[in-house]
Amino acid sequence: MQPTVLITGASRGIGAAAARAFGARGWRVGVNYCRSRAAAEDLCRALRATGADALPLGGDVSDPAQARAVTEQFLSSFRRIDALVCCAGIALGQMLLTDVTDEQWRRLFAVDVDGVFYPVRAALGQMVRQKSGAIVTVSSMWGQVGASCEVAYSAAKGAVIAFSKALAKEVGPSGVRVNCVCPGVIDTEMNAHLSPADREALRLETPLERLGTPEEVAETICFLAGPESRFVTGQVLGVNGGMVI
Repeated sequence: MQPTVLITGASRGIGAAAARAFGARGWRVGVNYCRSRAAAEDLCRALRATGADALPLGGDVSDPAQARAVTEQFLSSFRRIDALVCCAGIALGQMLLTDVTDEQWRRLFAVDVDGVFYPVRAALGQMVRQKSGAIVTVSSMWGQVGASCEVAYSAAKGAVIAFSKALAKEVGPSGVRVNCVCPGVIDTEMNAHLSPADREALRLETPLERLGTPEEVAETICFLAGPESRFVTGQVLGVNGGMVI
């Protein structure tokens, strides 16, 4: 039986790379998107062209009803959910905490924290009934140690880490594993705001002396979701090129 994976925020960046990586491994892939319908449908067509089974699933997972609907549509098509990967996320860019508005703070936590809670809650019932399942959340190295001028983002991503570690203890007896990936500086659209000078400085701060790629994070996600890590849960794994944090 082909394993199945639902990936939130899968139309671009790390989420899209994860969809391609799972598809290449023979997984049936649910590609969730919020606004980027065309990108998600293009990705699914590309996956199908390689022989993978891929389904685009529109919905804002920061909304409980939409997160539940996405999960139900996935299960209606694939019948089971072997893995859930929570990639949906946004960032504000560098700004002082005193400049963060109420609306920005609430939207950031809605996407980055609620956008993990709601799809996980929606999927857990099926995983518990199956007595199996893997959940992989995507945080950030700033969620581990915090970053000046990215206080709100650091706080939200720190919440994802705590959520993942606690949930692993709660659902472990039901055969469900939960792990968290913390990317370093990855060459994605989210980091497109960085100036060439900032990118170069971050490259030099990284022991491997380069930025990471979405595909490298995706490989780690696939490992944590797959049978190779069947005795791994409650872990926070940095994919950061050895950057000192």
